[in-house]
Amino acid sequence: MELWQKMLQASITSPTRLTRRYGIDPRPLADVAERYPMRVTPYYLSLIQSVGDPIWRQAVPSMDELEEGSCCADPLDEEEQSPVPNLVHRYPDRVLFMVCSECAMYCRFCTRKRKVGKENMQISRDTIAQGLAYIRNHPEIRDVILSGGDPLLLSNEQLEAILKELRAIPTVEIIRIGTRMPVVLPQRITQALVRMLHRYHPLYLNTHFNHPDEITNSSTKAIARLADAGIPLGNQTVLLRGVNDDPHTMRRLMQKLLSIRVKPYYLYQADLVLGTEHFRTTVEEGLEILRWLRGHTSGIAVPAFVIDAPGGGGKIPLLPEYLQSLGSEVLLKNYLGHDYRYANAQPKEEELWQVALQA
Repeated sequence: MELWQKMLQASITSPTRLTRRYGIDPRPLADVAERYPMRVTPYYLSLIQSVGDPIWRQAVPSMDELEEGSCCADPLDEEEQSPVPNLVHRYPDRVLFMVCSECAMYCRFCTRKRKVGKENMQISRDTIAQGLAYIRNHPEIRDVILSGGDPLLLSNEQLEAILKELRAIPTVEIIRIGTRMPVVLPQRITQALVRMLHRYHPLYLNTHFNHPDEITNSSTKAIARLADAGIPLGNQTVLLRGVNDDPHTMRRLMQKLLSIRVKPYYLYQADLVLGTEHFRTTVEEGLEILRWLRGHTSGIAVPAFVIDAPGGGGKIPLLPEYLQSLGSEVLLKNYLGHDYRYANAQPKEEELWQVALQA
């Protein structure tokens, strides 16, 4: 058994095991953990500095999870957009393919909180075979995103079997893996895993750091192994109340990501997921953080701020109001709120005809 597997086995799966270390009453949290599974790796637990800190909030159940608010179980309508089990076909040329039903840690804000780690998320050889057959039979699919659960919780052999099948489909150009392993169990990123992944380029990996304290020596080494194997790395952060909802924390996170060769990709407005209402910020707060980032760090450190539209509408980018008006002169506002004017180009001749006709 490898080190990462031993660490996974030693994970905390019940609030009662937190009593001695943190002096909390676990009894109220037991009901939460029964409804929404708990698993915290020893590594991630070691990052907690105090009860209620940003690491704690992401890992430890809270009574707030039992409040419904304005949320629902499947806000992104994934089940309605699944032509076969565990495969979501939302965009014309790409699919989300869930190949593992478990995670090394069950994040308290998870968008699939309704089923990840539960009995109602059944992934088997048969469901994976159905997903592969669907991809083969739909040549418009050129981009496959492996998700779950966490695909890297599979053994190297299980994961390679899926990658080999996908690479044998001539219309699949890109394979992406979504994983939080470098954050919660970096010991999983072994040399053997990386050598195997290297065989299936072009392969991209998106990970999920939400707070700068998650970037440690261990996670940095894990990321370095992936980057040294030529795997492009992106990061998808969720804007979370009490975790990263201030511009200084977000800037520090994005800058530290670049320092370990991870490109900030998305900053998500929190989904309307049942049991996560306490994590949600206002959209205005997200826009203000984005506006502040734009002026106070390099552009490469600024992710796209998006809302994954309820009802399965897909990711919609949001920007502060930089563009004030359009015409022969463009009125712009910079990150400090100062106005600037830009002389617009003359439209092409065919555009002039359209303007004349409309007049």
